[in-house]
Amino acid sequence: MARIPVVVANWKMNKVEQEATLLARDVRGRLQGYDGVEVGLCVPYPFLHQVGLVLGGSRIGLGAQNVHWAEEGAYTGEVSAAMLASVGVRYVIVGHSERRRYFAEDDDIIKKKLERVVSHGMVPILCVGESLQERESGRAEEVVHAQLNGALSGFDAAVLQNPIVAYEPVWAIGTGVAASPTDAQQMHAFIRQWFRKRFGGEFADALRIQYGGSVKPDNAAALALQSDIDGALVGGASLDASHFCSIVSKFKTAKEG
Repeated sequence: MARIPVVVANWKMNKVEQEATLLARDVRGRLQGYDGVEVGLCVPYPFLHQVGLVLGGSRIGLGAQNVHWAEEGAYTGEVSAAMLASVGVRYVIVGHSERRRYFAEDDDIIKKKLERVVSHGMVPILCVGESLQERESGRAEEVVHAQLNGALSGFDAAVLQNPIVAYEPVWAIGTGVAASPTDAQQMHAFIRQWFRKRFGGEFADALRIQYGGSVKPDNAAALALQSDIDGALVGGASLDASHFCSIVSKFKTAKEG
């Protein structure tokens, strides 16, 4: 079945307010009237409201990079799903490898975050991926299988609705070394098969699986041509409007062709 590609920017901990506003405005201007690709910007918490105003009335969705698992309470410095939904957030990244690595987020925490995101009607972008050591030891699929099992245990298709999965090999994030299109396709196909077994063929066929990890304009087209790669979660290249919009264009061209 035809799946609309989805390309989402992850600005991470970059930019200050004026820079964020200018970047969002630049992306919106370049993609004015664009169709055939779903686009989102996941920005730092302090900029959600301002960037949301910039994107208002456009097809570009506002996204957050993280969320807390509790509905509310004494969690100083944290942000709830209800708060994100109240400012118009559409996408929420959950389980990014940097959260797993630096903030000790395990599968149980990620599962609880997923539950909150979907309960507030937002789209989770669930990140999975193996380290270089795990890939070199032949355990890449085993690791991703375990991450999917841990994060999605107890969910059914009706509750999960329309998630996005991002395959982000840890060894490719921020290193400038992307997975080859062949290796990426192999893992994307493996992920889709996991969903087919767990949630059924209709769900798996509709599921959009992004690739993330040093995506750039010069490798986006080759990735986009792979049958199971439905978009990209873009880190460093998303901090440049021309580079990010070029990646969007590459996915549009590849999937329409």
